[in-house]
Amino acid sequence: MPSGNIVIGTIGADAHMIGAWVLKKALGDAGFGVTFLGAVVPQEDFVNAAIETSADAILVSSMYGMGILDCEGLRDKCVEAGLKNILLYAGGNVAAPLELERNWPEIEKRFREMGFDRVYRNTVTVSEVIAALKGDLGMTG
Repeated sequence: MPSGNIVIGTIGADAHMIGAWVLKKALGDAGFGVTFLGAVVPQEDFVNAAIETSADAILVSSMYGMGILDCEGLRDKCVEAGLKNILLYAGGNVAAPLELERNWPEIEKRFREMGFDRVYRNTVTVSEVIAALKGDLGMTG
């Protein structure tokens, strides 16, 4: 049975954290246990926090357009740390804005190839993320 524990933060050199903060609040209100790491978070900190909190999912925010680079290798680090089945979500401006508009299917495919379960544009709603998490974790209600 999933614990409902989630780790959230803004990955890499990205200092934008409003979206991650909004998700933190909404997920907490929805009954998830949320560990909020803030901004400019290295991959290793996500992995370590997930281990420490027995997290079911890591939600990575990236708004400055370098999400693909910052997220590369995160699944491998999770597997190496014994978190083979942890859910990985990414969202925001995970690539340059023009790339997001022109090549969304390719960007989504790239994140899937990197081992992410879901990737979202910055237009995703918190209710969409909550519904996806509950569904992916087999949680009802």
